[in-house]
Amino acid sequence: MRSEKQKMLAGDLYRPGDAEIQADQAATKTWLARYNAMLDLSAAQRRAVLRERLAAVGDGTVIRPPFFCDFGFNIALGRDVFLNYNCVILDVVAVTIGDGTQIGPAVQIYAADHPRDPQTRRAGLEFGRPVVIGRNVWIGGAAVILPGVTIGDDAVIGAGSIVTRDVPEGATVAGNPARVLRR
Repeated sequence: MRSEKQKMLAGDLYRPGDAEIQADQAATKTWLARYNAMLDLSAAQRRAVLRERLAAVGDGTVIRPPFFCDFGFNIALGRDVFLNYNCVILDVVAVTIGDGTQIGPAVQIYAADHPRDPQTRRAGLEFGRPVVIGRNVWIGGAAVILPGVTIGDDAVIGAGSIVTRDVPEGATVAGNPARVLRR
Protein backbone atom coordinates (compact mmCIF):
# COMPACT_ATOMS: atom_id res chain seq x y z
CA MET A 1 0.00 0.00 0.00
CA ARG A 2 1.44 3.36 -1.06
CA SER A 3 1.45 6.37 1.23
CA GLU A 4 -0.46 9.52 0.29
CA LYS A 5 2.89 11.25 -0.31
CA GLN A 6 3.96 8.47 -2.69
CA LYS A 7 0.67 8.86 -4.56
CA MET A 8 1.19 12.63 -4.72
CA LEU A 9 4.72 12.33 -6.08
CA ALA A 10 3.52 9.84 -8.72
CA GLY A 11 0.84 12.26 -9.94
CA ASP A 12 -1.99 10.03 -8.71
CA LEU A 13 -5.02 11.08 -6.68
CA TYR A 14 -4.01 11.74 -3.06
CA ARG A 15 -5.35 13.28 0.14
CA PRO A 16 -3.55 16.59 0.84
CA GLY A 17 -4.57 16.52 4.52
CA ASP A 18 -2.39 13.46 5.16
CA ALA A 19 -0.11 13.94 8.20
CA GLU A 20 3.14 13.29 6.28
CA ILE A 21 2.19 15.78 3.55
CA GLN A 22 1.13 18.36 6.14
CA ALA A 23 4.43 17.93 7.97
CA ASP A 24 6.37 18.50 4.73
CA GLN A 25 4.35 21.65 4.04
CA ALA A 26 4.92 22.92 7.57
CA ALA A 27 8.68 22.43 7.16
CA THR A 28 8.53 24.30 3.85
CA LYS A 29 6.62 27.20 5.44
CA THR A 30 9.33 27.50 8.09
CA TRP A 31 12.03 27.40 5.40
CA LEU A 32 10.15 29.98 3.26
CA ALA A 33 9.83 32.37 6.21
CA ARG A 34 13.60 32.21 6.65
CA TYR A 35 14.33 32.53 2.91
CA ASN A 36 11.90 35.39 2.38
CA ALA A 37 13.56 37.37 5.18
CA MET A 38 16.89 37.29 3.26
CA LEU A 39 16.27 39.95 0.61
CA ASP A 40 19.20 42.00 1.92
CA LEU A 41 21.65 39.08 1.55
CA SER A 42 23.67 38.38 -1.58
CA ALA A 43 22.34 36.09 -4.30
CA ALA A 44 25.09 33.59 -3.43
CA GLN A 45 24.01 33.50 0.23
CA ARG A 46 20.36 33.04 -0.77
CA ARG A 47 21.36 30.32 -3.28
CA ALA A 48 22.95 28.33 -0.45
CA VAL A 49 19.62 28.40 1.40
CA LEU A 50 17.72 27.42 -1.78
CA ARG A 51 19.94 24.35 -2.04
CA GLU A 52 18.77 23.25 1.41
CA ARG A 53 15.23 22.67 0.15
CA LEU A 54 15.00 22.58 -3.65
CA ALA A 55 15.77 19.46 -5.71
CA ALA A 56 18.40 21.27 -7.79
CA VAL A 57 19.73 24.82 -7.98
CA GLY A 58 22.25 25.58 -10.70
CA ASP A 59 25.14 27.99 -10.34
CA GLY A 60 24.17 31.60 -10.93
CA THR A 61 20.49 30.99 -10.20
CA VAL A 62 18.62 33.80 -8.43
CA ILE A 63 15.20 33.84 -6.80
CA ARG A 64 14.26 37.24 -5.44
CA PRO A 65 12.20 37.02 -2.25
CA PRO A 66 9.39 36.81 -1.58
CA PHE A 67 9.01 33.40 -3.15
CA PHE A 68 6.34 30.80 -2.44
CA CYS A 69 6.05 27.05 -3.06
CA ASP A 70 4.25 24.02 -1.63
CA PHE A 71 7.22 21.74 -0.95
CA GLY A 72 10.37 22.89 -2.75
CA PHE A 73 11.84 19.40 -3.06
CA ASN A 74 10.03 18.93 -6.40
CA ILE A 75 11.60 22.04 -7.99
CA ALA A 76 14.73 21.68 -10.17
CA LEU A 77 16.36 24.85 -11.51
CA GLY A 78 19.18 24.89 -14.05
CA ARG A 79 22.11 27.30 -14.24
CA ASP A 80 21.51 31.05 -14.37
CA VAL A 81 17.74 30.80 -13.84
CA PHE A 82 16.14 34.04 -12.62
CA LEU A 83 12.82 34.34 -10.79
CA ASN A 84 11.73 37.87 -9.94
CA TYR A 85 9.73 38.94 -6.88
CA ASN A 86 6.52 37.18 -5.80
CA CYS A 87 6.76 34.00 -7.87
CA VAL A 88 4.61 31.04 -6.84
CA ILE A 89 5.33 27.40 -7.71
CA LEU A 90 2.79 24.78 -6.63
CA ASP A 91 5.09 21.77 -6.79
CA VAL A 92 3.15 18.69 -5.73
CA VAL A 93 5.02 16.94 -8.58
CA ALA A 94 8.13 17.88 -10.54
CA VAL A 95 8.62 21.40 -11.85
CA THR A 96 11.76 21.67 -13.99
CA ILE A 97 13.16 24.97 -15.28
CA GLY A 98 16.07 24.95 -17.74
CA ASP A 99 19.30 26.92 -17.88
CA GLY A 100 19.11 30.64 -18.53
CA THR A 101 15.34 30.94 -18.16
CA GLN A 102 14.09 34.31 -16.90
CA ILE A 103 10.78 34.58 -15.07
CA GLY A 104 9.13 37.94 -14.38
CA PRO A 105 7.49 39.10 -11.17
CA ALA A 106 4.30 37.48 -9.88
CA VAL A 107 4.51 34.51 -12.26
CA GLN A 108 2.59 31.47 -11.06
CA ILE A 109 3.50 27.90 -12.03
CA TYR A 110 0.94 25.27 -11.08
CA ALA A 111 1.72 21.56 -11.08
CA ALA A 112 -1.14 21.00 -8.60
CA ASP A 113 -4.46 20.06 -10.19
CA HIS A 114 -7.96 19.08 -9.12
CA PRO A 115 -10.34 16.42 -10.39
CA ARG A 116 -12.97 17.56 -12.88
CA ASP A 117 -15.48 15.10 -11.43
CA PRO A 118 -17.39 16.87 -8.62
CA GLN A 119 -17.73 13.74 -6.46
CA THR A 120 -14.00 13.12 -6.53
CA ARG A 121 -13.37 16.79 -5.68
CA ARG A 122 -15.87 16.61 -2.80
CA ALA A 123 -13.94 13.61 -1.49
CA GLY A 124 -10.98 15.97 -1.03
CA LEU A 125 -8.69 14.32 -3.55
CA GLU A 126 -6.10 16.15 -5.64
CA PHE A 127 -3.37 15.21 -8.12
CA GLY A 128 -0.47 16.79 -9.94
CA ARG A 129 0.88 17.03 -13.47
CA PRO A 130 4.56 17.95 -14.04
CA VAL A 131 5.55 21.27 -15.60
CA VAL A 132 8.67 21.49 -17.76
CA ILE A 133 10.12 24.83 -18.85
CA GLY A 134 13.02 24.63 -21.29
CA ARG A 135 16.26 26.56 -21.61
CA ASN A 136 16.49 30.29 -22.32
CA VAL A 137 12.75 30.86 -21.92
CA TRP A 138 11.43 34.31 -21.03
CA ILE A 139 8.17 34.43 -19.07
CA GLY A 140 6.67 37.91 -18.65
CA GLY A 141 5.29 39.18 -15.37
CA ALA A 142 2.01 37.81 -13.97
CA ALA A 143 1.86 34.92 -16.44
CA VAL A 144 0.25 31.69 -15.23
CA ILE A 145 1.53 28.27 -16.32
CA LEU A 146 -1.08 25.54 -15.81
CA PRO A 147 -0.50 21.90 -14.78
CA GLY A 148 1.06 19.53 -17.30
CA VAL A 149 2.41 22.24 -19.61
CA THR A 150 5.78 21.91 -21.35
CA ILE A 151 7.41 25.07 -22.71
CA GLY A 152 10.11 24.54 -25.33
CA ASP A 153 13.57 26.07 -25.36
CA ASP A 154 13.87 29.73 -26.42
CA ALA A 155 10.12 30.39 -26.10
CA VAL A 156 8.65 33.73 -24.97
CA ILE A 157 5.51 33.95 -22.85
CA GLY A 158 3.83 37.38 -22.89
CA ALA A 159 3.12 39.16 -19.62
CA GLY A 160 -0.24 38.26 -18.12
CA SER A 161 -0.69 35.19 -20.34
CA ILE A 162 -2.47 32.06 -19.17
CA VAL A 163 -0.59 29.09 -20.65
CA THR A 164 -3.03 26.18 -20.93
CA ARG A 165 -1.16 23.93 -23.37
CA ASP A 166 2.36 23.11 -24.54
CA VAL A 167 4.43 25.86 -26.18
CA PRO A 168 6.69 24.88 -29.11
CA GLU A 169 10.41 25.59 -29.06
CA GLY A 170 11.16 29.17 -30.12
CA ALA A 171 7.50 30.25 -30.16
CA THR A 172 6.13 33.51 -28.77
CA VAL A 173 2.74 33.14 -27.10
CA ALA A 174 0.42 35.61 -25.38
CA GLY A 175 -3.15 36.02 -24.23
CA ASN A 176 -5.81 34.17 -22.27
CA PRO A 177 -5.59 31.43 -23.23
CA ALA A 178 -2.11 31.92 -24.63
CA ARG A 179 -1.91 31.49 -28.40
CA VAL A 180 1.12 31.32 -30.69
CA LEU A 181 1.90 34.75 -32.16
CA ARG A 182 5.03 33.68 -34.02
CA ARG A 183 7.46 30.80 -34.32
